[in-house]
Amino acid sequence: MRTFNRIASTLAVAFAATFSHVAMAAPVNNIVLVHGFFADGSGWQGVANILTRDGFNVSVVQQPETSLADDVQATNRAVDAVNGNSILVGHSYGGMVITAAGNHPKVAGLVYVAAFQPEAGESLSDLVKKIPPASNAIKATPDGHLYFDQAFFHADFAADLPAADAKFMAMSQVMPAVQAATSPVTQAAWKSKPSWAIVSADDRTVNPELERFMAKRAGSKTVEIKGSHVAFIAHPEEVAKVIEQAARMSSKE
Repeated sequence: MRTFNRIASTLAVAFAATFSHVAMAAPVNNIVLVHGFFADGSGWQGVANILTRDGFNVSVVQQPETSLADDVQATNRAVDAVNGNSILVGHSYGGMVITAAGNHPKVAGLVYVAAFQPEAGESLSDLVKKIPPASNAIKATPDGHLYFDQAFFHADFAADLPAADAKFMAMSQVMPAVQAATSPVTQAAWKSKPSWAIVSADDRTVNPELERFMAKRAGSKTVEIKGSHVAFIAHPEEVAKVIEQAARMSSKE
């Protein structure tokens, strides 16, 4: 009888471990997209359309850009609103946001798109000072907000978009609070979550060398796209491909 009980107990533990592994390997079907400075969530439309076509549940965060804390809270709200785990995707400043919000227990992985990948204690402005960009078009308003000089927007921000599209983006740009750029991240999620990085090789807004440095430091699986700072708009298929790969691979974690 004791032998039978030991065998039964061993089988029970084995089955429990098996089913636990299966539960952990459940597919990640939720993608949460986070935009960067001087833009809004509409820039993700091309990527979102591809992901939705391919069966993913997509959320686009319209964070206020009033502070890093406010933007992290807006992203956490989107993660909480869906069932199951999510992949967080951040463009530019959105990388700051997902690095902090990625510590949420329902986040399975991170994708950085021409984005900042801070270490704990680093702010966006700290990173820019390490390896400055080619462009000097970002300026401050007297009341503590940032804007991108419209005269340089097409060449330095969105060179691979039609001039008319870049002009409208410049006209409708969001002006983030300076404090969003100067607030440090306190805990870097890429230290505990798998991460991917897309480097925009012709980026003039964030130096591609800085993008490469941050991705290497974080141990991110890295892909390069020959594109401007908004390569995710100009090359949505390539960006969506990396996001879908992240969703599949994070499912196996």
